[in-house]
Amino acid sequence: MTGREVTAAGRRKRLILLMREAGAPLSGARLGELTGVSRQIVVQDIALLRAEGYSVVSTARGYYLDEPAQSVRIVKVCHTDEQVADELTTIIDLGGRVLDVMVNHKIYGRVTAPLNIRNRREIQVFVDDLKSGKSTPLLNVTSGYHFHRIAAEHEGILDEIIEALRKKNYLAELLPYEYELREAEEAGALSG
Repeated sequence: MTGREVTAAGRRKRLILLMREAGAPLSGARLGELTGVSRQIVVQDIALLRAEGYSVVSTARGYYLDEPAQSVRIVKVCHTDEQVADELTTIIDLGGRVLDVMVNHKIYGRVTAPLNIRNRREIQVFVDDLKSGKSTPLLNVTSGYHFHRIAAEHEGILDEIIEALRKKNYLAELLPYEYELREAEEAGALSG
């Protein structure tokens, strides 16, 4: 992946955060100002975000995300490549959505990739892409340890998901420095 691709992916992630936090539609020009690109690039990014499954609505006043109110939690998990589908299915079947995957690498630092997996079909496409050899799971760079940001309609669903992951021995203990990272992420302080 080139630096330009990373920048574009990071910019799209920032667009999602801006629209999520705005509370009102944001114009393409304003989103462009906030991300340092032209309105035309924002329009292209919005098209890509829609293709990834984000519900971005266009109005005369600008763009906004059409998302129900949700609770978000970050979980640290550890498993093998063969357990990816089971882990994701456990989350989805209990009413969660896997927003992204993140690893803390000793050399590369924090690496995050959007997933936005909402159903079993998307899990199958993801797993098939991994099996085709197009890529390997990000968890491989950290001996199976990784984080997911998981969204659900309410905290009770997130509690059920975490308990199910614990029962399957996927849940991993946070290291002391990771508590601060998780709290900052959940508070929205880190935007990648």
